[in-house]
Amino acid sequence: MSDPTDRFDTRCVHAGQSPEAVTGAITTPVFQTSTYVQEGLGRHRGYEYARLQNPTREASEANIASLEGGAHGIAFSSGLAAIECLAKVVAAGGHIVSEENLYGGTTRMFTQVLDRLGIEVTLVDSRNPAALQGAIRPGATRMVHLETPTNPLMRITDIAAAADIAHAAGAILCVDNTFASPYNQKPLALGADVVVHSTTKYLNGHSDVLGGIIVLDDDALAAEIHFVRKSTGPIPGPMDSWLTLRGTKTLHLRMARHNENGKRIAEFLQSHPAVRAVHYPGLPSHPEHALATRQMTGFTGMVSAELSEDDARRLAEGTRIFRLAESLGGVESMICIPSLMTHASVPEPERRRMGVTDGLVRLSAGIEDAGDLVEDLTRALRMGSRGRRPASRHAFSTRE
Repeated sequence: MSDPTDRFDTRCVHAGQSPEAVTGAITTPVFQTSTYVQEGLGRHRGYEYARLQNPTREASEANIASLEGGAHGIAFSSGLAAIECLAKVVAAGGHIVSEENLYGGTTRMFTQVLDRLGIEVTLVDSRNPAALQGAIRPGATRMVHLETPTNPLMRITDIAAAADIAHAAGAILCVDNTFASPYNQKPLALGADVVVHSTTKYLNGHSDVLGGIIVLDDDALAAEIHFVRKSTGPIPGPMDSWLTLRGTKTLHLRMARHNENGKRIAEFLQSHPAVRAVHYPGLPSHPEHALATRQMTGFTGMVSAELSEDDARRLAEGTRIFRLAESLGGVESMICIPSLMTHASVPEPERRRMGVTDGLVRLSAGIEDAGDLVEDLTRALRMGSRGRRPASRHAFSTRE
């Protein structure tokens, strides 16, 4: 297992892993088993049942915890499952304050599901410390939840300032670091108590896994999360854990290219006459550019742009390299219209209030040649309706 003092790139490849004990296999095996034979009553080798323990999952958890600089990694079947488990542990019967510009599935959970568990959620613009402070309910607020950068508007919140506000109220700060990845941002080092990821995205990076993870330092809280996960069962399978572990081995290489391509695409879109605004924290025009420069080391491959509704549809349906899809963070470039896809479950008045219009396009820059990606976008923006690619009947879905 790698030394935690190793540099990030080395930990991507080695953290959490040692050669397999029996054969010396250099790659962590897929332990595809549901149960383990025990040596006797009350005697086993640390493994009883796969919902509780699995060596492949444990290697992936340790690897990602190391990349985030945390003591504990706890993996889940999805990012939403991770957030739900944390809310059950931390905020049952209490109150959460959250950034309002969230992934649509998180918004749906916060506004339509958690209230059934006795958990109230207040959504605010967390960029404004006064708004964040004003939403705190003394004695009731248990957690402050951030996405930074946010999905899809790429807003940036000051993590250290939010941590001070949360801690003064006796609450914990959770940061969804999916958009940034640990390559670009380390929330625990900035004062966050918990980091959460959809490992489906940049950590896996190959669009072939569903998963999530919580990373934290607090031993007691980690034990509670492990207990609730064990008791409710939202674990990833060993193959998904192995695929995630395979993905993190190249995270440092992929993110460098994602960052380069994201910046190139943002600059291109900013210069295009059909584009009304570009949201990318790496651009000096971004309102939180200075803050992003302080708390991030790179600005990711995620870009969103505002166009007319017709131009947005033409762009989304007219690309050849960018694939019309609802996910992000894969080696292949993807494009979507959030109001019709990832955020369709958010009521229209709420979408519009936070700036998610029908002309907003979200792009996930992959690792292809940047020139090809720019040419693909140029071609799609130039196409008229006669040249538009036919949309699949499944193109726009509210299900994600």
